[in-house]
Amino acid sequence: MMAEQEIKLSDKEFDDVRALIYKIAGISLGDAKRVLVVSRLTKLVKARGMSSFGAYIDFLERKSTREDKQVFVNALTTNLTRFYREDHHFDHLIDYVGKLIARPNQPKSANGKPKLRIWSAGCSTGQEPYTIAMALLGKYPQLKNWDFRILGTDVDTDVVATSARGEYAAGDLDGLSKTQAAVFERPTSDTIRVPAVYRNLMTFKPLNLMENWPVKGPFDAIFCRNVTIYFDKETQTRVFERFSQLLNQGAYLYIGHSENMRAEALGYVLEGKTIYRRLAQENRENVA
Repeated sequence: MMAEQEIKLSDKEFDDVRALIYKIAGISLGDAKRVLVVSRLTKLVKARGMSSFGAYIDFLERKSTREDKQVFVNALTTNLTRFYREDHHFDHLIDYVGKLIARPNQPKSANGKPKLRIWSAGCSTGQEPYTIAMALLGKYPQLKNWDFRILGTDVDTDVVATSARGEYAAGDLDGLSKTQAAVFERPTSDTIRVPAVYRNLMTFKPLNLMENWPVKGPFDAIFCRNVTIYFDKETQTRVFERFSQLLNQGAYLYIGHSENMRAEALGYVLEGKTIYRRLAQENRENVA
């Protein structure tokens, strides 16, 4: 049996792939990502009956639909997450929400219930927003009587669908405490499921951070962890500025352990490891 013919990726084709994914999703692929591009796009090229990456890129630029471009983006995005990842963020969130619960002037919805809004931007397969829900309801069961909602978004439409189902491999419990693991339902010996009390708090939507954000703020907290590491500095700055505009005064932005920003220049103050509080407008400094 003859081995399947390998498709070579030229320097120009690699540059064209990088330019297109940057244009569509703001993702900046370094030179070290060449092998990743070949491994993830080869199947898409062959599925189109094409023999070169150049032909596939030409198709995407000239004849493709939005759905075709989405398949391209999904193939090149990286989704690495787990429940209670970077748990110091959830410890801080629990303390912060406790202060919101205690204050008498927490904003209310039209139904008279206190409102709490959290956005998980770049939610991947959903472990992050579900952890937010489990951590907060586990500490504050009274939030069941609040107008409490969590928005989860991601540029990858495949992982958004996984998030909405709330079902995962049993191995995803590895590393969790017995108390944390006991929360999950077990439909089969190999599967766990997030209970409905947490799933019902969620709204999952595909969202490209480079496009319009059809989201309703303001938010009491935004998680965007290990997302902007794939952006260049200019794109990072633009995204962090837009988050600031959607956060309540004194609300928090949580970013990834390898990410950082010029906090004061963008309307934030650093309050902990990769934890940023939105400054009041009158306290912001216009730092060049």
